[in-house]
Amino acid sequence: MNVRHTKLAAAAALALTGGLALSACGGSGDPAANGGSGSSDSGSSASGTISGQLAGAGASSQEAAQGAWTQNFIALNPEAQVTYDSVGSGKGRDQFISGGVKFAGSDEAMKPEDMEKAAETCQGGTAMDIPVYISPIAVVYKLDGVDNLQLSPATVAGIFSGQITKWNDPAIVADNPDANLPDKAITPVHRSDKSGTTGNFTHFLSETAPEAWTAGEVEEWPTDGGQSGDGTSGLVSTVEGGDGTIGYADFSKAGNLGVAKIKIGEEYVAPSADGAAKAVEASPREEGREEGDIAVEIDRKQTDSGVYPLVLVSYLITCDTYEDQATADLVKGYASYVISEDGQKAAEEAAGSAPLTEGLRTDAQKSIDSIKAKA
Repeated sequence: MNVRHTKLAAAAALALTGGLALSACGGSGDPAANGGSGSSDSGSSASGTISGQLAGAGASSQEAAQGAWTQNFIALNPEAQVTYDSVGSGKGRDQFISGGVKFAGSDEAMKPEDMEKAAETCQGGTAMDIPVYISPIAVVYKLDGVDNLQLSPATVAGIFSGQITKWNDPAIVADNPDANLPDKAITPVHRSDKSGTTGNFTHFLSETAPEAWTAGEVEEWPTDGGQSGDGTSGLVSTVEGGDGTIGYADFSKAGNLGVAKIKIGEEYVAPSADGAAKAVEASPREEGREEGDIAVEIDRKQTDSGVYPLVLVSYLITCDTYEDQATADLVKGYASYVISEDGQKAAEEAAGSAPLTEGLRTDAQKSIDSIKAKA
């Protein structure tokens, strides 16, 4: 499978009023002709501008949202260039740690060992995980004649661990008593790259079906068998190209594929932005993080009505300290737009994501405000 990298370019010139601020922009124009919200509460103030180039890379789950964010940002701020390369969470974090990009997108927060490696790139400071994108993960499938598939977590785990190999297996029949399931081989499809979506998917399985899924939470697929695709688009293309295929992907990329309802408590629940938001709102923050570093510890065992805990929180990973003021200001401005009300609305319209909760937005802005240049 060929790697599909998406470069998203946007121009950005930010204004400084005392500190960096993004202020209201008038409402008759359309700053997002192809990228989401048609208006924005983030623009340039009149006291000055900055320019420069800002490169980011990472999670393919953020692809559509990054397209909306950068397109809107160029309409508001036309003088600095921002690019995002959707290479996957693992590669994005690696590029950030090595200094190849100034920010990363990741569906997994940085591990302590990665934080240590990033210290040099961050000018002796620290990296910060800033939540920017909340989305359900869909279990997608292509199976002729089956339009409404229901699966328990144990059944999903059995399929992806290779224990369930036929579509008319008794476990799938028990989940779908009224469906006409064929005597057809199941072809599970996983990510071939190091993937935060895989990490969230396997974390869900390990928490909700530990007897069927024994590999734990992993970003690199741990078992042989099935097929694989590089990045979200590669996985989806592989599922689309088969019959009897099943995979997992950001809900925004499901396209025309079937999407399974997952058994949560006593209900079979379809992925939705509302269900994802409920899951995140009820989940605690990870403890032991540095100030400004925000990571959500999703409670995968929630069973409240309508909740969908097969969800990912995707992060913008930045430094708290950059080599010069121009870079610090540019990162600060772009991140501020991304988490703004209009930035979140643009992502919702482009990708079907859930907006950040008010508490997460407030804390994320505090983290962004702490970004500075090396003294």
